[in-house]
Amino acid sequence: MLTPSWQWQNWRGLPYLTCSLLADWQHGFFTQQFDSLSPQQLTEILQPEATAYRLKQVHGNAVLTPTEIETEIASETEEIYAPGDGIITTKPLESVWVASADCTPVLIADRVTGKVAAVHAGWRGTAQKIVPVAIARFLSLGSSLDDLLVAMGPAIAPEVYQVSETVAAEVSASIIPQTDANDKEKMLIQLAELPNSPLFPDPQPGKVKIDVRRFNQIQLEQLGLRNEQVAIAPFCTYQQPEHFFSYRRSKQKKIQWSGIISK
Repeated sequence: MLTPSWQWQNWRGLPYLTCSLLADWQHGFFTQQFDSLSPQQLTEILQPEATAYRLKQVHGNAVLTPTEIETEIASETEEIYAPGDGIITTKPLESVWVASADCTPVLIADRVTGKVAAVHAGWRGTAQKIVPVAIARFLSLGSSLDDLLVAMGPAIAPEVYQVSETVAAEVSASIIPQTDANDKEKMLIQLAELPNSPLFPDPQPGKVKIDVRRFNQIQLEQLGLRNEQVAIAPFCTYQQPEHFFSYRRSKQKKIQWSGIISK
């Protein structure tokens, strides 16, 4: 398999990203230029016959099917959207969407069944292994690990993502077996010793920088996915204001959407 590449697409003069790994599916990592459009409107750009699904994102690790979303909404008469941070399809022409600003949008596809998922993976969701939870849902629906393809879209880069050592240790627990989860110092030392570590030093005491997408990549490696099954976008939401909203940069609650449609 060729090394995955990322392409800028254009719709009515507005740019969005696609990944070669997911070339067989209609999908897009949309930029801030599309902020006035809803997931349903974005779906119409990609595939007008598909039905769009989104969630009330809560920084957890719940991954729902469209049927589960509809059941959840029906049981909560005052809620428009079901709470969760990932959606996995079970039928053709289901369009699934997640919103992000600095968190990582993850699109997953099964090249045999055609099923897809969209996942919102911030540091909290990553600490709760939301992407492995999504992979487990694929397997429960009949997928094989070797058939899954994962593309992580634009997110905040580690060079500019400062967090507390406590946060770093919490995320680290998702990839480092630790008998004493409260031993923060030991955990960070182990993390720093990993090949291509997701931990970066920071001059401010008690602070470090982390690469959330690398954490997710390691989680996938630990599940058994090969490097050629995973693509990571070389774009930073914080450092590229011409294309992306960043809460860290602007402190404004604005987002961009990422979505994919099942075959």
